[in-house]
Amino acid sequence: MRPNIVAEAGLQTRVGQWWESIPFLTSAVVVVCGVIYLVCLLIGYDTFYEICFLPTAVVSHFQVYRIYTSIFFHGSLLHVLFNMLALVPLGSELERIMGSIRLAYLIILLATTNAIFHLFIALLVAHNPFHPYQYLLDECAIGFSGILFSMIVIETSLSGVQSRSVFGLFNVPAKWYAFILLVAFQLLMTNVSLLGHLCGILSGFAYTYGLFNFLMPGASSFSAIEASSWLSSCVRRPKFILCTGGSPTSYIPTHSGQNTTSSGLLSGNIWRNLSSWMPQRETSAQAGQDYRFPGSGRALGSGQSETVPAVNSDSNLQARLLDNSNPNRSSHLGLTATREPPLDGRRSVVDNAVGATPVHPALHQDSAPSEEQIQKLVSMGFDKTQVEVAISAADGDLNVAVEILMSQQG
Repeated sequence: MRPNIVAEAGLQTRVGQWWESIPFLTSAVVVVCGVIYLVCLLIGYDTFYEICFLPTAVVSHFQVYRIYTSIFFHGSLLHVLFNMLALVPLGSELERIMGSIRLAYLIILLATTNAIFHLFIALLVAHNPFHPYQYLLDECAIGFSGILFSMIVIETSLSGVQSRSVFGLFNVPAKWYAFILLVAFQLLMTNVSLLGHLCGILSGFAYTYGLFNFLMPGASSFSAIEASSWLSSCVRRPKFILCTGGSPTSYIPTHSGQNTTSSGLLSGNIWRNLSSWMPQRETSAQAGQDYRFPGSGRALGSGQSETVPAVNSDSNLQARLLDNSNPNRSSHLGLTATREPPLDGRRSVVDNAVGATPVHPALHQDSAPSEEQIQKLVSMGFDKTQVEVAISAADGDLNVAVEILMSQQG
């Protein structure tokens, strides 16, 4: 038997495959931060006092540009390497779920809110009547790590896990994971901005609790941006992920899907956000649904959702996928299928998988996946062979095919 091709590949090939698997925006941020550091290194630029986030300069001279310049500059090689290596898995996962444009907007939003929290806390500490502490106003903070802490909180919320491992040494509750990392980095590293990382955690929790929903545009706005001519060259890139191409069943904090003509304070979002924290008694099966997570689905990495119909459950999708790729494997699923022609055999497996649930006959028609459908899912970062099998198993339904592919990656 021929050995594994991946094991035979050289280092250059493996690095190339790894880089190609990183979505468009995440790889762009890595390149920008790396190029900025190399340019600063080559020209000997180290006066970060001019571009860092400095609360005193923002307040006294209104230098708002520091909010955004500070996140792309780094103080040392280890600083930029550590941040970018942490960004790749976090950013890749969020970008595949949200889309490239939505994640770009999220980064801008998190950078802005992190700076607002940072400025507010620094002013509060510096002017408190008990023991004024001026140091935080004069602290110069740079680096992408504040946004990384926000991403950690958001990704933990999306994953739905109950515990997380800290450096592989011990497990902690998921809701305390970011705070444990905050303390660990503060103890293990020098010149680390405690307030900058803390504000990143606060922004992440504010986003997951829906406090920024009135600032999030609707899906139509992101689609309009993707359709614009000035972005066409980026959209055509193989690694670019459309906002409509993410996982349809993941809990994604996004703009409220209600039919309202306005957003913000007048539409009552603030009151709904605050009232969502208050304990309420559920009066119906839909009472437990969160308006921040529209639609029926499941948390990323969790088990089968109770709100998804039986015909779309993970077990049924896997049964259909296995049966489509290898008809002889139906016995492993505990299903009884007779030896009939491929179409009838496939129909029998699906009918046994869903029990007595009636299925529309159109769902059983075999349809070869079109090249356009295949390329659309391949551009999202999935393997072409798996895409073809998933589309066939999903009867041409791209949303179901994406769910199959995401469940395989999970």
